[in-house]
Amino acid sequence: MKKILYVPHPVLRQKALKLETITKKDLNIAKEMFEIMIAAPGVGLAANQIGILKQIITIFFIDKDTNKEIKYILFNPTILSYSKKKIIMEEGCLSIPEQFADIERSEKITLEYVDESNKIIKKKVNGNEARILQHEIDHLSGKLFVDYLSSLKRNIILKKVKKLIRNKK
Repeated sequence: MKKILYVPHPVLRQKALKLETITKKDLNIAKEMFEIMIAAPGVGLAANQIGILKQIITIFFIDKDTNKEIKYILFNPTILSYSKKKIIMEEGCLSIPEQFADIERSEKITLEYVDESNKIIKKKVNGNEARILQHEIDHLSGKLFVDYLSSLKRNIILKKVKKLIRNKK
């Protein structure tokens, strides 16, 4: 099983490639991503976080309002529109272990992606789901949540991660 890459791994800063068609291999990658994400535990995972430069995202969380499991795979996701209303919430990242910061993101987004049946899905999401998707879609273009912070805050977090990784060895 693949491992989650930590900053400053260079793959985390690279753009993931769009998939022409969804193959059995891509579906297997997504299945493995679910296992890694759930074991971590996390609510979202982008393929480049495990060293694969393909536009694949897995999402899994419990909706606080409905108490339902939200679990799906997105291939080639694109955000079509962002709401003007923004919300500040605390975010973390599996590639930046044990570090959190308040990040401002759009409350609602409209996105389009290809599902595991090769169908194009267009969907409007809000709240926690919108936040998770914005965070994961950022990963596909090499952007991390710390990029939204001042350079001082970002450098403090990145130094803490380096120390954490050094202490784990």
